[in-house]
Amino acid sequence: MFNLTVKTLNNIIFEKTITLKFSTLFLLSLLLFSCIENNKSDTIFDSTNVKSAENSYATGFSLNNYDGWDVLEIYSPWPNSQKNYHYLIKHKFDTINKLLPVFDYDGIIEIPVEKIIVTSTTHIPALELLGTENTLIGFPGTQYVSSEKTRLRIDNGEVRELGNNETINTEIVLDLKPDILVGYGIGNQNKALETINNSGTSVLYNGDWVEASPLGKAEWIKFFGILYDKKKEADSIFDIIETNYMAAKTLAQNVKKRPKVLCGAMHNNVWYLPQGTSPEAQILKDANVNYLWGDTKGKGSLALNFESIFEKAQNASLWFSPSYYNSYEELMLASTHYSQFNAFKNKSIYSFANTKGATGGVLYYELGTARPDLVLKDIIKISHPTLLQEYNTYFFKPLQ
Repeated sequence: MFNLTVKTLNNIIFEKTITLKFSTLFLLSLLLFSCIENNKSDTIFDSTNVKSAENSYATGFSLNNYDGWDVLEIYSPWPNSQKNYHYLIKHKFDTINKLLPVFDYDGIIEIPVEKIIVTSTTHIPALELLGTENTLIGFPGTQYVSSEKTRLRIDNGEVRELGNNETINTEIVLDLKPDILVGYGIGNQNKALETINNSGTSVLYNGDWVEASPLGKAEWIKFFGILYDKKKEADSIFDIIETNYMAAKTLAQNVKKRPKVLCGAMHNNVWYLPQGTSPEAQILKDANVNYLWGDTKGKGSLALNFESIFEKAQNASLWFSPSYYNSYEELMLASTHYSQFNAFKNKSIYSFANTKGATGGVLYYELGTARPDLVLKDIIKISHPTLLQEYNTYFFKPLQ
């Protein structure tokens, strides 16, 4: 189980009249096909009769059952979000013997979804792991997609190019008629997504990138499991990822020597690197290395000057993720100061920037969120060479 590969995980496959009065059928048709244009009400479900499917790590979404009705709830899909979203889940093949509830929801989602648009490369691995990649019909920025499976569908014209996330081509989206669009945002000012939402296509915001832990990000596969009516499959896939991650973490705790680690690089004379409680720093901690800024507090990035970095990390043994630089030559051209670090002199810099798909998309930005177990094993393999001797790093490679 610990040595499960991406290919093996992607091949996981799981085996899986109505009589209504005329008035009920009429009401159902109005509700089901109005989707976003539903009638809002102050009446809500009985909160005393709620069953929740709790996540182990992810805090940004949940599936709750109110009086027999499933509701997908999405919380704070971007930092400082003031709105939570609620979507009533309607199973296409379920027998319905009661009226849809009157509830202040943001849309009705019929599952399993048959046509979907997603807007982040981090969404694509979930579709492939669940075996539902053929439902993808549009994506903004297809050149950034690295997956061979999805690239083939793009090249065959089965996935339409939609521009970019901020100015997504609404005409093409409306022409494609997706069941839903899974978006992401840094705020609620995306006018294109608002237009799509108001047109009758439900826009669901995916907040995997806001999660505070690596496994919290990966657990968003369960979000897609809900949409495709594959909750059991998504649970099982995540359980395997979690098991792999925890096994690697446990293995790393036995080492005695913890190498000093530096991360990041400068941009406009400001050095950016992960804060000590960010998901990236948590992976370094779980790999049992001495990340030199591991005692800082915060989920985002630190922004420091070169002098403070050099004073603390001149003698660091390893240097991870030197921004977008692909080679030692590029680092030197950007700033000769980089050559003063021991990790530069000893050629001990490792980057994911050179692991790319056919059209230049960086694989880490696509698959790293879904597979933190592979990221952790990469860091362990590099930092503790006597461990995982049969494992070859997946994302991180020596800087060229």
